[in-house]
Amino acid sequence: MANLFGKNKGQAGGFPGLGGGGNQGGMAAMIQQVQKKMYEDAEKMAERLDAARIDGSAGGGSVKSTVDGNGKLMNITIDPSVLEDKDAEMLQDLVLTAVNAALDKAADLREAEQQKLMPAGMNIPGLF
Repeated sequence: MANLFGKNKGQAGGFPGLGGGGNQGGMAAMIQQVQKKMYEDAEKMAERLDAARIDGSAGGGSVKSTVDGNGKLMNITIDPSVLEDKDAEMLQDLVLTAVNAALDKAADLREAEQQKLMPAGMNIPGLF
């Protein structure tokens, strides 16, 4: 009597093409294909993050920062009118606020990109 996997009752069975029932190469080939695709997808994600430019600002745009998708600071712009007050503490606060705003957005982008690498329905909180 044949079971669901096309084997007679009492014989070792498996899923066709997945290495069961004597076809051990099928599973290895499938795993290699999945690994290759994951590697390619991860490389594409890294390229997108490197190319991304995320802005943050403070003081109504008087201080602006730009980071890449990996959180590397790329640029800071300070409106000259902010320097007229000669208030170093205020300027420091504005710079920190602008940089942290951009870094937070970059972290959100990285998380979203990493979620794209996960197989559908496989959401593991805290994995990335």
